[in-house]
This record gives sequence, C-alpha cells and structure tokens, in this order.
Amino acid sequence: MEIVVKGLNVKATADLREYVEKRFRVVERQVPLVAVLTMTLREDRNPAIADSQHAEATLALKGVTLHASSAAPEMHQAIHHCQKEIERQVVRLKEKRRKRREARGVRDRSIAA
Repeated sequence: MEIVVKGLNVKATADLREYVEKRFRVVERQVPLVAVLTMTLREDRNPAIADSQHAEATLALKGVTLHASSAAPEMHQAIHHCQKEIERQVVRLKEKRRKRREARGVRDRSIAA
C-alpha cells in the first residue's frame, strides 16, 4: 500500500510519517498492494478552537474510496482516530463483499441443482 502524507499549516515531519505508517500497518495487511492512502494533516491556528489538529485519511481501493477525518488537541490522537475509522470501514467493506459472494454462490448452486 502506498502512503502519501501531506501537511497544511503543519510540516509533515519524518516522525509524523513514521507514526502514520506504523498506525496504518494493520490496515495495510487487509487491503491489496495497489491501494493508495492519502493522509492530510492540518492545524487550525485559532486559539478559540480546542481541537485544532486535524487529520484526514482517504483510502483509494479498487472500485471504492474510503474517507475518514478527525480533530483532536494532539496530532497523534487525530491520526489514531482516523486509523480506527478507516480500519472499521475496511472490515465492513470486506464483510459486505464476502456476504455478496456467498449469496451469489448459494444462488448459483441452487440453479445448477
């Protein structure tokens, strides 16, 4: 899986890139190698906003694009929340595809019988 980390109002440092890669290893094992994850990190510089650190993740798979966004006081927390949301969406998508495949298999077997 290719991982692209972008920063808006924030420098995408090597530390943040390593953290994103570490967090998304779980997702990487569940998706094909051709998947592309784009992680956008940004900071709101308004002191009135408590959750000023934003992370947005977009995972492009074959035929579907998954998106998650999160805001938190710390960038690592926002990345963690995005990773959990994308992981949940990937599991849901795989389950949905598995159910469709099983239903199609049952229908094909009943026609053949």
